[in-house]
Amino acid sequence: MNIGIVCYPTYGGSGVLATELGMGLAGKGHKVHFITYRMPARLSAFHENIYFHEVSAYDYPLFEYAPYESALSSKMVHVAIHEKLDILHVHYAIPHAAVAYLAQQILRTQNIDIPFVTTLHGTDITLVGSDPSFAPVVEFSINASDGVTAVSNYLKILTEDTFSITKDIEVIYNFVDFNRFKQIDKNHFKKAISPHGESILVHVSNFRKVKRIEDAVRSFNIVAREVPSKLILVGDGPERLSIEKLVVELQLNNKVVFLGKQDAIEEILAVSDIFLLPSETESFGLSALEAMACGVPVISSNAGGLPEVNVHEQTGFLTAVGDYQKMAEHAIELLNNSDMHEKYSQAAFNRAQQFNLDKIVCLYEKFYNKILKRELVECE
Repeated sequence: MNIGIVCYPTYGGSGVLATELGMGLAGKGHKVHFITYRMPARLSAFHENIYFHEVSAYDYPLFEYAPYESALSSKMVHVAIHEKLDILHVHYAIPHAAVAYLAQQILRTQNIDIPFVTTLHGTDITLVGSDPSFAPVVEFSINASDGVTAVSNYLKILTEDTFSITKDIEVIYNFVDFNRFKQIDKNHFKKAISPHGESILVHVSNFRKVKRIEDAVRSFNIVAREVPSKLILVGDGPERLSIEKLVVELQLNNKVVFLGKQDAIEEILAVSDIFLLPSETESFGLSALEAMACGVPVISSNAGGLPEVNVHEQTGFLTAVGDYQKMAEHAIELLNNSDMHEKYSQAAFNRAQQFNLDKIVCLYEKFYNKILKRELVECE
């Protein structure tokens, strides 16, 4: 199968999933063509069956902003014709679904009919998509898609509640690559972070307000009074400066480590004892799943799609949004009880197995074949 994938090539969840999915499909022999404005962040090395087509939107004096959507649509048409694509898969509704619709209509004038699949990821519905300036286009392009998927039941229901959707939305969860995220011995690294054997709590995000990183820091402040521990903050974004100020105010400078953006997140998770995710909302919670694959119990908010990933009192704990005191209590309980921690760690790993990359890639193959009206593949 020749598959065109359109995504944002950033560290955000939609770009990560699109890239990992493309690599998984390429590994099964499909030819995958990424169409975007720069090389996707996780596509850092050569991969057989993967091709990159850069979108260039030139600046002209007439335009205040470069017309990226038009350039993207033209590039999609070009790639579809010259690479003989079977299907287009666009990630994140804005503007990719609308652009895919335009490209599809252009191709039809040349007697080329290529279906497109739209995958909804979260903020394209919960934040951006529901804005009145975008909503009509988002609703139209979802309904115009030949197939629509969402990364959680929560997001499917929210989309149907927010818009007048006429298309069936199929839930295909996010996934984790166990070749990368796994339980490994990194004690030498752990000693560098916690030389005196302190427990390690970790948070990974893009440092936006919705992630409520302040709650993670305040929760850790309580934990650190009871259990010798360190907090690792991975990522960067608009809230970093305010979080750095909070760390200074709470006199946690020697206990909180800012690592910025990291490609090898799996190495950090491998030495972590607890993963904190106090988000106001999460369409799925990919970072939590990656932690669980490394055997790290998760303490998260009970928001959005997180309960579909993190099972309360099994793989970790769910708390009300903003209740950093309860998050701290759960963390202290886990860190002070090694048998309990081991039980939760194993359960987290076992739960993550249900979102194995190979299983989810097969579901996408099956979905593509359904859209293309081809024989369906069987998945375990």
